[in-house]
Amino acid sequence: MDTNQNRVIYPVILAVPDKDRRLTGREMVVSLSNHARRALEISARKSSVHLSDLLKDENGVPIPFDGNYWSLTHKPTYVGGVIASTRIGIDIEKIRRCSKGLFRKTAHDREWALSDTDPFKLFYRYWTSKESVLKASGTGIRDLSKCRIVRIIDDYNLIANYDDRKWFIEHFFFDNHIASVVKNDFNVEWTL
Repeated sequence: MDTNQNRVIYPVILAVPDKDRRLTGREMVVSLSNHARRALEISARKSSVHLSDLLKDENGVPIPFDGNYWSLTHKPTYVGGVIASTRIGIDIEKIRRCSKGLFRKTAHDREWALSDTDPFKLFYRYWTSKESVLKASGTGIRDLSKCRIVRIIDDYNLIANYDDRKWFIEHFFFDNHIASVVKNDFNVEWTL
């Protein structure tokens, strides 16, 4: 019996090797992209999916292949990748201080009122959640203010609303970083 409860996605996070963390410019971008694709390869293996060519459209949005959607994320110290049978998005950020202006651009007062937890942790939960949803929808960061957090389920799950649709997000905390993935009807098994 194949119910939604039995479906699993496997987001994979990989540490960027020290030697590659020292790269700059185009070399760094290429290196991080290659490492993120390795994370995607592991996610695909765990999902029993054979990776095909990973193509993007003219806006840089990943093009699905054989009914498989994919998403990548990369930061200077960690990269991630995930594959799924439905639209998917993943994002990673280091939890650190940021400006009040960025808070105002990221969420509205009603969203901030949903929790009284550490404001920077909450900021990055919101930021990575919205980024994951916008990646899954293929829209991009330009619609950040249209994506709204509507419910915090617990410390690791929340619900966003974007384009008149609810998106379920799961978080994973590690090494002062947060990763968020659109999970919707899937169970999530993180690999670090």
